[in-house]
Amino acid sequence: MAAGLVGALAALTACSGGGSDKSTAKTTPSSTATPSSSPSGSAAVTGASGKLQGSWVTTNGGKIVALVISGKKAGLFVTGQKAWCQGTAGEQSGMQMIHLTCPGGSDDRGTGMVDSVDSKSLKVTWSGKAGQETYSKAEGGSLPTVPTAHPKK
Repeated sequence: MAAGLVGALAALTACSGGGSDKSTAKTTPSSTATPSSSPSGSAAVTGASGKLQGSWVTTNGGKIVALVISGKKAGLFVTGQKAWCQGTAGEQSGMQMIHLTCPGGSDDRGTGMVDSVDSKSLKVTWSGKAGQETYSKAEGGSLPTVPTAHPKK
């Protein structure tokens, strides 16, 4: 499973351009689909801060969740799901926000407010049933220590 996640993170990181001015990432049509309209409320979103940029991972409900932010674009993948969620990340009304649209209408992680972010962790409170998640930063294709969520009582 870790090898599969490393491959997924490598693909996600390649889509972000790796911080280089020239992106040499090759993508397939299915991974470059662009939504025809912006997620609700994202029109006022400006670029994500440098601290949000990159690949982030966590676990929730026994599934690995990978969140990638590049510029104003955001993508999210949850193991066991066949589709990627995509949208925007950035400042909105003085707060760092993430707005995602997921195929099939899932709104578990539709809108997220960044509670805190530093060089190693990102804490997001989602408006959907995912609630609050703490992500670890993935650097250079290696997996970070993935925080595990404790079951709700």
